[in-house]
Amino acid sequence: MYSHALVTGGAGFVGTSLALALKRSKPQMRVTALDNLRRRGSELNLERLAHEDVIFLHGDVRSPEDLAAITPAPDLILECSAEPSAQAGYGASAAYLVETNLVGCFRCLELARRVKADFIFLSTSRVYPYGLLNALRFEEQETRFSLAREQVIAGASESGVSEGFPLEGPRSLYGMTKLAAELMVAEYADAYGLRFIINRCGLITGPHQMGKSDQGVMALWVAAHYFKRPLTYIGFDGKGKQVRDLLHIDDLCDLVLDQVHNFSAYEGQVFNVGGGAARNLSLTETTQLCREITGNRIEIASLPENRPADVRIYVTDHRKVSGVRGWHPKRDARTVLSDICQWIRSDEARLKPFFTQ
Repeated sequence: MYSHALVTGGAGFVGTSLALALKRSKPQMRVTALDNLRRRGSELNLERLAHEDVIFLHGDVRSPEDLAAITPAPDLILECSAEPSAQAGYGASAAYLVETNLVGCFRCLELARRVKADFIFLSTSRVYPYGLLNALRFEEQETRFSLAREQVIAGASESGVSEGFPLEGPRSLYGMTKLAAELMVAEYADAYGLRFIINRCGLITGPHQMGKSDQGVMALWVAAHYFKRPLTYIGFDGKGKQVRDLLHIDDLCDLVLDQVHNFSAYEGQVFNVGGGAARNLSLTETTQLCREITGNRIEIASLPENRPADVRIYVTDHRKVSGVRGWHPKRDARTVLSDICQWIRSDEARLKPFFTQ
């Protein structure tokens, strides 16, 4: 039984959800959420955290002083802090990206080393090279690209991308920082005897996600339909056929709670975590679902050129993590989008400025 869990990035979409899930599962546990509130909209989560007795600290993972000030010492750290955009750093400095995702993880590992805390690291599917992902065999159908049944690249199948997929090649500046952080986690574990789990997450989405065009696209898509704002299909000829699998935030929370309560079953391993082959959508299919759920049709422009590190198809092969203790995603794509719509509808006045300006 852990006595004090620290959730970094704890006012963000994933961090808040995990902090609340931990507190609900073990009310006697002290849960601290640390966040610098840089991402617009994260301040809306402070009321949710306070309502359920999660302690909020306004601080930054880049600051050793902020981490050293956390008392009592945590015995569990969930490292969820990140600059999460795969487009981060292109056309501008990558300084904040590297300092937050890599230096920040180092600071958190130093804290874990000093206080001997267990460590769960939220990584990303973006650690896999985009060139190899785009080299996967695929079929173009009316509304989507689909993975072909036969694949020649190791770690790829019609079930998606497994942990055995190659790591050689560019992956995006964002993906680089997360893969480098993964390596650092493993080295710290070996050098200092830390227990760790690494989750390479695909597209996580659901209520309370402040979606943007470069991150949180499903929440953005629902919100744009709800508020009748225009959208654009970007890349791969601008047809909206690129595909991602969807992982409802509650399904991620279910997994992480099981990892926390059964740490030794997952310890020292890297897992691909996502909705999988049964829960994926193209943007065109997402548009159709959003029309059905919101009752609105909007203008969608077309921009055929790819952005840096864009990926045609990513589907998670989650068989490894599902094989540990039987976790499987439960919420389907329609449920995910419907839950986002219901959240927007229930708090429309407060959310409208974040999605329309």
